[in-house]
Amino acid sequence: MSRRLLIGAVAPLFLAAPAYAQIDHSQHAQPAPDPHAGHAMPAAPAADPHAGHAMPPATPAAADPHAGHVMPAPPAADPHAGHAMQAAPAGGPVGDAPPPPIPTDRAAERFYSREAMQAARDQLAKEHGGSPAWKVMLSTAEIRPDDDAYAWSGEAWYGGDLNRFVMKSEGEGERGGDLHSAEVQALYSRAIGPYFDLQAGVRHDFEPGPSRTYATIGFEGVAPYWFELEGAAFLSNKGDLSARFEGAYDLRLTQKLILEPRAEIELSAQDVRELGVGSGLTSAELGLRLRYEFRREFGPYVGVVHERKFGRTADIARAAGEDRQATSFVVGVRAWF
Repeated sequence: MSRRLLIGAVAPLFLAAPAYAQIDHSQHAQPAPDPHAGHAMPAAPAADPHAGHAMPPATPAAADPHAGHVMPAPPAADPHAGHAMQAAPAGGPVGDAPPPPIPTDRAAERFYSREAMQAARDQLAKEHGGSPAWKVMLSTAEIRPDDDAYAWSGEAWYGGDLNRFVMKSEGEGERGGDLHSAEVQALYSRAIGPYFDLQAGVRHDFEPGPSRTYATIGFEGVAPYWFELEGAAFLSNKGDLSARFEGAYDLRLTQKLILEPRAEIELSAQDVRELGVGSGLTSAELGLRLRYEFRREFGPYVGVVHERKFGRTADIARAAGEDRQATSFVVGVRAWF
């Protein structure tokens, strides 16, 4: 009887032990938050890529003496990282900083003498545009079988990329006869851009007589689409003012076959009867030449040229018994060296 009472008293303890163990483990799995423990610092917000500058760093929290440790504060944002340079304030100076000094510590001079390296630098500058050059260009040299005449135009120059001395000449005459016109120009040429030169100097006409000398100012260059343009104004020693404009274009049918239209007009500010010139538009010449370039420096051609006088100049020519217009077949050569 006593044994049964003992078993009955101990059995409830064994039955309650598993339930107690489950309750105890559930309490350890999710511990209650410690009111004294330090809270983790929230992450700093990401910098807005569209903002002018980065967000300021968060202020670190004070250390809680009851917490195990304090979370470190996020590092401060680099003000120079992650965004572009800001523009200068409106109205402030822009780009006025002085240029950096010219370097003088040339590394090659540690192995070679200063004199040898200076000679090498001078040679380099010379080979890249620092040396003078020259060219002789015969634009037209032709005969006109219909009129039993001949004509020429060309130029020669010497100098560098910016400054040149230029000689020009053109004229025409009869084969076995007299010159109808002949002139020479001596000019100083100065580059005023990548494609145009400003020219000034003197021009002297040998024919038709009486001869004249002119102060000259003009331009020469290449317009967009590779039109060759030239123009000048002339003031004679007699006070006569005139002008001339020329244009040409190379239309490449093949790499060697080129069709060249060319035009020239002349104007005068007053009548100069001793030269057979009237005021206004005096004359024009239109030419069309087809040449074959055996080499770039040499190209024979055939073509046609039409000349016409206008206005008062045409009236003066009619009164002198001269033709006001003429069309000629031409054969010639274009060359340069």
